[in-house]
Amino acid sequence: MAIVTQLTRNVLEVRQIRKAFPRPSGGELTVLDNVDLTLKEGEIVGLLGRSGSGKSTLLRIMAGLVEPSAGETLFRGKPIDGPAAGIAMVFQTFALFPWLTVLQNVRLGLDALQIPEEEARKRALEAIDLVGMDGFESAYPKEISGGMRQRVGFARALVVHPDLLLLDEPFSALDVLTAETLRTDLLDLWSEKLMPIKSILLVTHNIEEAVLMCDRILVFSSNPGRVVAEIPVDIPRPRNRLDAKFRRLVDKIYERMTMPATIAAPAPGVPTIAEEGITKALPRVSTNSMAGLIEAIAGPPYNGRADLPELADDMHIGMDQLFSIGETLSLLRFADLEGGDIRLTEAGRRFAVEDPNIRKQLFAERLLANVPLAAHIRRVLDERPAHRAPYARFAEELEDAMSEERAEQTLRSVINWGRFAEVFAYDENQAMLSLDNPS
Repeated sequence: MAIVTQLTRNVLEVRQIRKAFPRPSGGELTVLDNVDLTLKEGEIVGLLGRSGSGKSTLLRIMAGLVEPSAGETLFRGKPIDGPAAGIAMVFQTFALFPWLTVLQNVRLGLDALQIPEEEARKRALEAIDLVGMDGFESAYPKEISGGMRQRVGFARALVVHPDLLLLDEPFSALDVLTAETLRTDLLDLWSEKLMPIKSILLVTHNIEEAVLMCDRILVFSSNPGRVVAEIPVDIPRPRNRLDAKFRRLVDKIYERMTMPATIAAPAPGVPTIAEEGITKALPRVSTNSMAGLIEAIAGPPYNGRADLPELADDMHIGMDQLFSIGETLSLLRFADLEGGDIRLTEAGRRFAVEDPNIRKQLFAERLLANVPLAAHIRRVLDERPAHRAPYARFAEELEDAMSEERAEQTLRSVINWGRFAEVFAYDENQAMLSLDNPS
């Protein structure tokens, strides 16, 4: 009997999930590795991690839309081997059919289930009313706002009466006020038990959103993705973002996510940052963003050291962007990330007050000393008689170790940083790197 009860309470179980994709040059790119998690009835669980960490891939495995390379996913104790009845998903993009009305978009899932006409119409209208879209049944997606289109997405998910609702960053494409309204409305429906849903899994990269909405937060690492921490949220609803306990928890999560083991927790045999060398994936961060953050931290009220949540609020920067800039500054030794804070090094303090030419020199020194790919490109250009090398020559090297998209992002970042520092030049028309500009 105890086993039956446990299976009833566990809406979803993810066991040892691994997902890898083949590389064009051979071998595999591991996106998810050794992922375990459980969702129980009556809880909202947040999966919090950086963009590109594999969260959405994991969500699609849970929904039965993607097959894992290894491991298993159980819904109500039964293996998921395709789209499962009882699981619904709301995407970041609204994914509405523009040629269908609101009512027709919401009915799609019921038509696929061959629900009788009268029952399908009744349930669709109830779902539309539940999400506050009554009166817009005959409207087309182009006639309504982004927030209203996402409400239609929620109605389409709710109309099939799922046990489990999977949310893939459903508020990230909305403006701040619309997103806040939609979050509040969803929480009200959940708290008042007006939805048939037993459990919700929210994928997000917004720390405050996770604390606001969730009962538990699972912190997800990158390269490969896996759960590295579980943080309970024992704050009664409705929650106040300005409450001291709320702020302390946000600080705690920022601190956890700036720990090196969280940012890059390699599996056995996966290269560490030091071992990756030229094939270390790099974020797309502009030198203007780096300079702007250095200047902001150097000045009052921070005077060289800033609390990351406070800095994010003051500068209206999202978690992904702030971490990307902060980690790049840390990589270049302009700043250190520690305990949820960012602190400028002596080089960072000097960069903040120097003139543009000295800044370029400082940046060039740290780029060549701390970014192996930049030093590799410069060395190749130095050694070639014409001091030129095609973009593809370096892109192919990177694609042996990462996806084509990640390789392009990494190489574009290094090119932009190298241009700023005048370490090397790049001709976009010829797709050629050279030493034409640097002395």
